[in-house]
Amino acid sequence: MRLLTFTHRQQRQLGILDEDGRINVASWPNALEDVLERGTLPSRSAQYLDPAEVRWEAPLRPRKIIAIGQNYVEHIRELGSELPEKPVIFAKFPSGAVGHGEEVCWEAALTQKVDWEVELAVVIGARCHHIREEDALECVFGYTVANDLTARDIQRSEGQWIRGKNLAGFCPLGPVVVTRDEIPDPHALRLSTQVNGETMQAGHSGEMHFRIPHLIAYCARMFTLEPGDVILTGTPSGVGMGMKPPRFLGDGDVVRVAIEGIGALETRCRVQ
Repeated sequence: MRLLTFTHRQQRQLGILDEDGRINVASWPNALEDVLERGTLPSRSAQYLDPAEVRWEAPLRPRKIIAIGQNYVEHIRELGSELPEKPVIFAKFPSGAVGHGEEVCWEAALTQKVDWEVELAVVIGARCHHIREEDALECVFGYTVANDLTARDIQRSEGQWIRGKNLAGFCPLGPVVVTRDEIPDPHALRLSTQVNGETMQAGHSGEMHFRIPHLIAYCARMFTLEPGDVILTGTPSGVGMGMKPPRFLGDGDVVRVAIEGIGALETRCRVQ
């Protein structure tokens, strides 16, 4: 099932994206957060909408966003770093989650080096703590696409990444959440990023240094994962900071991050 959250006539609603591209409006409930909390898939209605008629929102309002840094071997190499012995964890603020097609705005006086990062995002569907790695995927509700936008100049100016990773709108998610049953192997997916139609990243989720079951079990040893939590699993090579010379996003740029089997997420950039 492919689930999306949208606004239509000023009402936030939950929908099911059908194979023909139409949105079937869920009769129950009206938020993916309720689906995750109750563990029951939404019910269909007789109402359909054209995607062009709605405003796409982030598919859910995450409880917390746990991000994994330096988790693709070639990405680690392009940044001149060494393979980490354990996952590198940082946080993205849930308030930064925005939807497909939204505009993300930042001040030029604050940052001039905003970078893209396509990432496979894991949506947790069951409460888990101290779970075995072989059981970890049972906690997954589904998957979506994330763009881990990063202000590199801010990130590199201090010892932790929180500020550079959390400017307003710096966590686009979407366009849909695809339930786990439709993606039997999350390590067999192609990932890509295009900026104004030019391909920047072209990777594969099988290139992860730490795989998803390990990431879930590792995180769950230290803190409880809850329904509605999102784990960003890292980005492949091809980020702007790794280019020679480096390249960053500017006013009017359109970033398209896509993952096979899920879809494409577009963000419009605005610099003030």
